[in-house]
Amino acid sequence: MDKRVKFDFEIYFTNGGSIKGEDFQLDIPGDSISDKELTGLIVSDLRLLMVGETKILKKQLFDEPHKRKSVNEKLETTILIDLSHTIEDGLVTYKGLPAPIICDYLSREKSKQFYEEGTSFQIGKIEMVSNTGTYIDCPFHRFENGKDLSGIGLESFTDLEGIIVKIPFTERLEITKEQITNYEIRNRAVLIHTGWDTQWNTEKYYDNHPYLTEDAAEYLRDCGATLVGIDSHNIDDTSGRSRPVHTTLLGADILIVEHLCNLQLVPPEGFTFSAIPPKFKAVGSFPVRAMAKVRNTA
Repeated sequence: MDKRVKFDFEIYFTNGGSIKGEDFQLDIPGDSISDKELTGLIVSDLRLLMVGETKILKKQLFDEPHKRKSVNEKLETTILIDLSHTIEDGLVTYKGLPAPIICDYLSREKSKQFYEEGTSFQIGKIEMVSNTGTYIDCPFHRFENGKDLSGIGLESFTDLEGIIVKIPFTERLEITKEQITNYEIRNRAVLIHTGWDTQWNTEKYYDNHPYLTEDAAEYLRDCGATLVGIDSHNIDDTSGRSRPVHTTLLGADILIVEHLCNLQLVPPEGFTFSAIPPKFKAVGSFPVRAMAKVRNTA
């Protein structure tokens, strides 16, 4: 059964004045709704501007068929899917590189001496190499004179039109040009879904992993990809000492995101991809909160 909510409300405007409603009713998309979410619906439905303080009163949920069939379509315009691994103290991302140290610089207990009774804060301290967790590579990672993180514009890793290329590691580890043809690549973030993230944080993750070949990288470059990501330990074959995929893509200012996860939750097309790092000078790689923003097609 669909859910509706009945409530009173008071809305005050930042430029003066207010409106109030009693026994107001709205369709809601799920089984519950917070006061904050409910306020958002009121503001949207009534097309209000300059909204300041709001109060929701006497809220009651009940079962009743929705009055508008399009309620879910209107409210659920996008879905955000987290494509990043969690970084925690002691996590090994790449064998041979030190694990991060995450601890208190100032603990809540020690902070109490600086504030009034009942007030405390925590200030964390993090020590780690830049290639930790799910991270992005920019040209400086490979080339001394390449652009570092501070030299890359926001448009290069934010809301990029994306495409998923599914190549299960159970079928093959070496991904060549032939496996990535017949896709719309130009000006897109091309995310290679191998399923290798299921091995994350295990001994199996580091060796014999899926990777792209040099001819695949050249094809992606020549087709005008904006960014290339993979849910594997490395986009290159790490069994040897050469790194042709990094060289080819970063040499063409095509960003790389490694150690993605959850790509099975993303549709093949119809989404945008973001992987935004801090604005560091003289740094070529850094962890990101990678995500897919999936457009509602209901």
